[in-house]
Amino acid sequence: MSEQNKATAKRMFDAWNTRDFDVFDEVIAADAIDHDPQNPYAEVHGPAALRRQAEMYVAAFSDTRMLVNEQIAEGEFVLTRWTATGTNDGPLMGMPATGKPVVIQGMTVARFRDDGKISEGWTSSDMLGMLQQLGVIPAAQSAST
Repeated sequence: MSEQNKATAKRMFDAWNTRDFDVFDEVIAADAIDHDPQNPYAEVHGPAALRRQAEMYVAAFSDTRMLVNEQIAEGEFVLTRWTATGTNDGPLMGMPATGKPVVIQGMTVARFRDDGKISEGWTSSDMLGMLQQLGVIPAAQSAST
């Protein structure tokens, strides 16, 4: 079951690359909960939450690419370490496009039900680094300067 769950989790990330967000309906339970505190649509449950989030990021980074770096599975959980790249060519959460490229890394833990669908998710990603790369927040300065 672990290998099957890893493949299902990877399909979620591949859907970002192909822009086939209908995949979310196939792999995410209708009552799934997203615990990502950075997801502006976390109050929405099921595949619609991830679809809205994916559409928001693709509108802001039309060349978004998601790379699955590695996966670890144990029991009903799959951890996916990923890297996202893209160029900010559209507005993002009220911020105008900067035209700047970003590379961010993150990890997502997906909890699977017995039917093979994702019932919960937790994501942690480098949003501070993304905002620094976009020039929205200044990069940290060395303590010696």
